[in-house]
Amino acid sequence: MSLEFIVKSQKLNKRYGETIALKNVDIAIKRGSIYGLVGNNGAGKTTFLKIISGLTAADSGTFSLLGADNAAGYRSVRKRTGAIIENPGFYPKMTAKQNLEYYRIQRGIPGKETVDELLYLVGLEHAAKKKFASLSLGMKQRLGIALALMGEPELLILDEPINGLDPMGIIEIRKLLLKLNQEKNVTILISSHILTELENVATDYGFLNKGELVEEVAAEKLKEKCRTFLEVKVTDAAAYAALLETELLCSNYKVLPGNCIHILEHVDRVSDYSALAVKHDIGLLAFEMKEINLENYYMNLIGAENQTSDAQE
Repeated sequence: MSLEFIVKSQKLNKRYGETIALKNVDIAIKRGSIYGLVGNNGAGKTTFLKIISGLTAADSGTFSLLGADNAAGYRSVRKRTGAIIENPGFYPKMTAKQNLEYYRIQRGIPGKETVDELLYLVGLEHAAKKKFASLSLGMKQRLGIALALMGEPELLILDEPINGLDPMGIIEIRKLLLKLNQEKNVTILISSHILTELENVATDYGFLNKGELVEEVAAEKLKEKCRTFLEVKVTDAAAYAALLETELLCSNYKVLPGNCIHILEHVDRVSDYSALAVKHDIGLLAFEMKEINLENYYMNLIGAENQTSDAQE
């Protein structure tokens, strides 16, 4: 059955004691996408992934997974998913290949060539005979992804897969995820607080804060919002904003507290904007070209007062 959404939740709720981990979360993940789940530590990302993966149960609410929407159905379709939410239990004295072979046999997956194919897919064919303990952190992460890919899953669920990696390791994981998505058509649900890296891979985003879904947006739409703008601070923002409209025909701006204005269109007309203040004797306190990146956008979205969270992951 062809499904537009590979995961879709409705009003998922989860508490840990008095702490709200998820509150009425509605998330829809399209088949073939790379969905970036964004949030500070404690925002609820891991809780959501654990519910989808079957590692914990929601207190209330529903979700569909590969078309299944009940316990029996979940057990069946989870064979078509792979996940790394907590560190896989690899044996340090066994080689990379031996570890994967162990899990292949344990899971009853036929074909000894499967392990070699997985090692090649994640770029570890040259490290097949290296003991797990001697692998770099990036190699260990890729071996974990190889394990998650065993059985050729349609959905890959990854919780902070680049956390702690050096720049080269991050690039390796990024290339691997794009390859899996573009060449193998694997849908990927990935959580991360390293937002600059998510920008390189995600096709869709869900922003969580204190257990609530603040916004869900496609990467294309987000790029329109994450733009270069002029930040102007004046002595009278209301008067300056009115002049922007009447004299410069500028309507795409935002008036912020502290007599601050963000001008979002025609940002190359710097001299016109500064001359406007001078012409009408409005004090020009600051004038700076800025750019909204994903991290700025998230912080603006949740508000400065909510930049920390005590919700349990």
